[in-house]
Amino acid sequence: MSVGGDARYSALGPYSSVVVHQPPAQGEAAVRWPLEVGSAPALASAFQPRAALRERIDAAWTGGGTAVLTQVLSGGGGVGKSQLAASYAAQALAEGTDLVVWAPAAEPQQVVARYAQAALRVAAPGATGEVPEADARAFLAWLATTSRRWLVVLDDVADPAGIEPLWPASRTGSGRVLATTRLHDARLTGGGRRRVAVDAYEPAEASAYLRARLAEEAGLADGAVDELAQRLGHLPLALGHAAAYMINHGLPCTPYLARFTAARSLAEVLPPDADAEGYGRAVATTLLLSLDAAQEADPAGLAVPVLRLTAFLDPAGHPGALWATPAVRAYLGGAELATVHTTLRVLHRYALLTCGANSVRVHALTARAVRETIPDGERRGLAVVAAEALHAIWPHPEEPHREWAAVLRANTDVLAATAGRHLWLPKAHPVLYRAGSSLANTGHREAALAYWERMAAETARTFGGEHDDTLAARGNLALAYRAVGRTEEACRLGERNLRDLERLHGPEDRHVVMTRAQLLVILSSAGRVHDAIKMGQRALTGHIREFGHDHPLTLSVRTNLIGVRLQAGAAEEATALAESHLENIARLLGPTHPNTLFARNNVVYAYGRAGRLDEAAALLDALVADAEQVLGPDHPETRAYRRSLAYARGASRA
Repeated sequence: MSVGGDARYSALGPYSSVVVHQPPAQGEAAVRWPLEVGSAPALASAFQPRAALRERIDAAWTGGGTAVLTQVLSGGGGVGKSQLAASYAAQALAEGTDLVVWAPAAEPQQVVARYAQAALRVAAPGATGEVPEADARAFLAWLATTSRRWLVVLDDVADPAGIEPLWPASRTGSGRVLATTRLHDARLTGGGRRRVAVDAYEPAEASAYLRARLAEEAGLADGAVDELAQRLGHLPLALGHAAAYMINHGLPCTPYLARFTAARSLAEVLPPDADAEGYGRAVATTLLLSLDAAQEADPAGLAVPVLRLTAFLDPAGHPGALWATPAVRAYLGGAELATVHTTLRVLHRYALLTCGANSVRVHALTARAVRETIPDGERRGLAVVAAEALHAIWPHPEEPHREWAAVLRANTDVLAATAGRHLWLPKAHPVLYRAGSSLANTGHREAALAYWERMAAETARTFGGEHDDTLAARGNLALAYRAVGRTEEACRLGERNLRDLERLHGPEDRHVVMTRAQLLVILSSAGRVHDAIKMGQRALTGHIREFGHDHPLTLSVRTNLIGVRLQAGAAEEATALAESHLENIARLLGPTHPNTLFARNNVVYAYGRAGRLDEAAALLDALVADAEQVLGPDHPETRAYRRSLAYARGASRA
């Protein structure tokens, strides 16, 4: 959610000054083994172990020595690759493997985020929680040398080039990697990786699945089991749709087969190129049968619109909170939330999606088949509803909700890919800006830089170089340059952006005011302290005029300006300002609001600069406790406060 202003401009966390940055000693001694990082999908009812296929996978592992530890399960959609990988993860956990990591891998950034999380959990040397890319590298280094047993699963690899630097290795032979992908790409082999082809069930496995799944009700698994399995192409996804339908309706295989045969022709509902992935009539027809039945079983008639909206989101899961947003409720005709949950459960019963405690998943192939049935005239509306809903549930601040923010970024990536130009015209949707700001806010500096470079190029191509969307993207790109230490480029681009905005909108425009706030941070990072103070004073005046004295954005600018004054060495003046501002911001936002925490830290820094280390340590003690509660123990600022406290205590005793 936004705190006001313009959602296209990155919300600036207050400028933070700390007493010292000295990382603490870390080690594995405090880690409680075994560990599971990330959650594999639950195994389907009547899951088939696929003994012959597992023998091939296990033989590749045992026959490869330490050089070949990675198996890439490659096959078309709906053949059960992720379920097979999930069975290996479950087996590893049951056997007491020290570490099992499940990482969605459709986007490389999802893997980086999971590795960074794992690095902190295993206390990998060098992991600080500040820069996820650096923590991911620390985790890979830990995997390569540890003697602990581990399994890493990379599910649904879609970008071979992007994933290349993220493949784990093991010099001790204690670890294994399992990846799934729909690609048949040479870049996924070599370097100790072997491809294992995964196809549909063997005929006996498909029939066994149906018999086991239908066994709960007598008479369903009749003499047509084998024929039905064959007509469904032995495809696990189609078999799952069919079994759920038959169980819900008490319908044996023979009449279901008749309905399947008589189902509407694909040509009536799908475009000629809809079978590009090779899923054929089986999945499309079982999907349509089940969706029609779910729509009839759902008293509110929401099954079709709910599944269509889900099809625009990440198959790996979206937060259940999305269904309570105003945009979604309006799209569903104002339906009560309890009614929407009933519809989700109906779709779950028909195996069209999976409802977890806090998330909703859908098979990627089901989502694609659903999208191909959506009339062209409805696609833009669905894309915008999904974007509005994601934007509405974005946490502010994003800590301690780092995993939630990562899920929202993944959903935004999928939405952007499936929606195409629908999120760009007549202007770029704010969720596209929010996703980029989220990368920066959670420390993904390199990924944020790449994101804003793409956004700046795309907005310029779409709208031209002087459009507000383009200038907003460039301002965020300048911040991204600053975050990776390219301060000269940051200053050059930021100052150019400010000049363009002043020329186009005048010196007192709101966009200009917010850009000055960005430049305050950029100039201070470049060491141009006096320029930063001047810029900050103008930014503060503008924010007071635009938003008022007590708006969070105004308070943030004031906090940043005090921090820069401290940086400039005006200790007495800055200390008085910091104390006064802290009193004011605590009154307005409360003592534990994230902005208040930054303001408290400025006072700490002022005391440290003035040599008042006992007072600094006393304030830091409470600050660390509150930051751990509000931001989370692994947030970069919490860690910085903790290091500062250790330094201040040591210095005060010296």
